[in-house]
Amino acid sequence: MFGRDPWGGPLEISNADSATDDDRSRNLQEYDRAALSRQLDETQQSWLLAAPGDPAGKKKKRYVDLGCVVVSRKLFLWTVGSVLGVGLLIGLIMLIVKTVPHRHRPPPPPDEYTQALHKALMFFNAQRSGPLPKHNNVSWRGNSGMKDGLSDNTVKRSLVGGYYDAGDAIKFNFPMSFAMTMLSWSVIEYSAKYEAAGELDHVKSIIKWGTDYLLKTFNSSADTIDRIVAQIGEGDTSKGPNPNDHYCWMRPEDIDYPRPVYECHGCSDLASEMAATLAAASIVFKDSKSYSDKLVHGAKTLFKYGRQERGRYSSGGTDPAIFYNSTSYWDEFLWGGSWLYFATGNSSYLQLATAPGLAKHAGAFWGGPDYGVFSWDSKLTGSQVLLSRLRLFLSPGYPYEEILSTFHNQTGNVMCTYLPYFNSFNRTKGGLIQLNHGRPQPLQYVVNAAFLASLFSDYLDASDTPGWYCGPNFYSTDVLRGFAKTQIDYILGNNPQKMSYLVGYGKRFPKRVHHRGASIPKNGNKYGCKGGYKWRDSKKPNPNTIVGAMVAGPDKHDGFKDVRTNYNYTEPTLAGNAGLVAALISLSGVKTGIDKNTIFSAIPPMFPTPPPPPSAWKP
Repeated sequence: MFGRDPWGGPLEISNADSATDDDRSRNLQEYDRAALSRQLDETQQSWLLAAPGDPAGKKKKRYVDLGCVVVSRKLFLWTVGSVLGVGLLIGLIMLIVKTVPHRHRPPPPPDEYTQALHKALMFFNAQRSGPLPKHNNVSWRGNSGMKDGLSDNTVKRSLVGGYYDAGDAIKFNFPMSFAMTMLSWSVIEYSAKYEAAGELDHVKSIIKWGTDYLLKTFNSSADTIDRIVAQIGEGDTSKGPNPNDHYCWMRPEDIDYPRPVYECHGCSDLASEMAATLAAASIVFKDSKSYSDKLVHGAKTLFKYGRQERGRYSSGGTDPAIFYNSTSYWDEFLWGGSWLYFATGNSSYLQLATAPGLAKHAGAFWGGPDYGVFSWDSKLTGSQVLLSRLRLFLSPGYPYEEILSTFHNQTGNVMCTYLPYFNSFNRTKGGLIQLNHGRPQPLQYVVNAAFLASLFSDYLDASDTPGWYCGPNFYSTDVLRGFAKTQIDYILGNNPQKMSYLVGYGKRFPKRVHHRGASIPKNGNKYGCKGGYKWRDSKKPNPNTIVGAMVAGPDKHDGFKDVRTNYNYTEPTLAGNAGLVAALISLSGVKTGIDKNTIFSAIPPMFPTPPPPPSAWKP
């Protein structure tokens, strides 16, 4: 029989009959001595040292062995409980925060350029021709021009769609194409800004509305063509009181007079500008391969036609010559060839665009009072900036470097002429640069210059170039961007008139815009050709506000007359608004810069051809 020794040792008790009490006593004494000789632990010592008055059932202190340290069991439990309690409290707080509705701090309001951009794009909605989309958001407009092309016996095909040019209902394809090219260029460079402003889908729909129409104006499925539609509608009133788009003052929805179609059979300028439009748009819509390919094919066909059938679309005193006369087609060759190179990567287009002879014909070496003025008629400056981009970021080298370097230097010189430190162009007392030398309708030229200046400064920033030289003087990119801002700020209201020339923006803007649709109320009544004259001649503000229209602008003395019948002050145009949109997006929002790579997406890797060796030396 075995028992447990309270001192920690084993205890064996024998029940044999032979064991005597003395033997047991001696055995116990031996066990006691053995037990006392052992080292006692803390607990055992506490048992021996307990005071006589201590209660026998008092609880002893317990410990927990954590491996590396021994702690009190009570302290351990208290610590674990505290950690769990704090965790539960934090979890409860997070649950309350997530479940209880709360208000987010509103984002900061958009900057003034972004606010103006939203409005400037709305002008294109107001200018749409054809069956309007469901969400056009211009309540006083409706379907119009639904018989364009079909009512002309010489054409007999649908030319429905596109945009009315200005305050009339004429579709001038030359400036319309330029407007779409400008919008596409701005999207290619600043798509991230458009998306941040919530306008990317909107501006792309505007471009597609234009390109869909332009594809109807020639046989876009063919490789070779012999004609292009140049214009729909007529504006010449010198032949007598015949109803047309300028003689009559009617809402586009009520037009019942004939709308002739003008075709051209030798129009290099129009064909090349349209080629530039479709090529640039193909980059915008590169994610839609079938549509992008369709645009590229149309651009190639048009450019081929323009190169083969030389001539100006506005020659011979035709109706286009009165309103949008083209002075040359060489700059369009340069412009169209450049865009086709970016759209296709085909080096033959770059060889053409960098040919010294073409640059000479386009006026790159002439100078003159209008050198550096970018417009629907003159594409030289825009082409120089566009090809400077190629040199800055890809540097294709020989054999293109000679002209690319020349264009880059010329672009820098043009930017110098925009600065107030030089006297290339006059300025009004209010600070508006006079790119058209004091002639009427100045703003369409100003916004194009502001866009090019802001864009070129972004090119320099993206290429880690802090500025450029004007003679011996160095100017930072901020100076160039500052020029663009001062001009756009003038248009938005920082001018002697304290008037915004963008309708719907600011507290004070033109109320009597030269625009048929905006000036005639949509009240269910149809006003005939002359029936709208009372609205044209009225002194009252327009019943419909054409939001986003940039009017023609002030005179050279900063003066402005808000008179409906004076189109030199109050008429907006597609080309003018496209330049404004491009300038606004380049200046808007945070300084995110340009998209460096999208425009080069079709260009294959470049392996510059080494220049030929020098000729052998002859003694």
